[in-house]
Amino acid sequence: MQFSMTDMGEASYIIGIKIYRVRSRRMLELTQSSYIEKVLKRFKMEHSKQGFLPMRYQTCVGEAHWSAVKSILKYLKKSKDIFMIYGGAELILEDYSDASFQSDDDDAKSQSSFVLKLNGGVVAWKSSKQDTTVDSTTKAEYIAASEAAKKAVWIKTTSKSWVWYLALLRP
Repeated sequence: MQFSMTDMGEASYIIGIKIYRVRSRRMLELTQSSYIEKVLKRFKMEHSKQGFLPMRYQTCVGEAHWSAVKSILKYLKKSKDIFMIYGGAELILEDYSDASFQSDDDDAKSQSSFVLKLNGGVVAWKSSKQDTTVDSTTKAEYIAASEAAKKAVWIKTTSKSWVWYLALLRP
């Protein structure tokens, strides 16, 4: 089977992701700002204030949840120019975690969250209610840090094979 191909030069967009290359520093930067702008316009929120990330309600959506959807769109507006950046140097993994003690009014469970960044680009994140009810802020923070550490170990372990693979691709 044969396919005809045309060299269209360097890719600048792929599946809605804008690609920037900084060849002098061997870096690749990825952003979805154009797509986010399109979504904001679709919902007539391109002129809204910027917001923070809400992640609480994802099932049994009703009228009351529309404000959460608007908050998500406001968050996207605020974060649309954030890039994922790879290359240029050794892979650096940053791990941030936090917890809010007994933040759920219904069952007094705490909320855990973490963000993992690889060379400045977010590669993993999670925000969820903890499975157990704890009796101190410290325990809630330990649970959040433990979840983040498990994911960081997995990323660090698998990223070693990424570096090996990238080394094979170098000219």
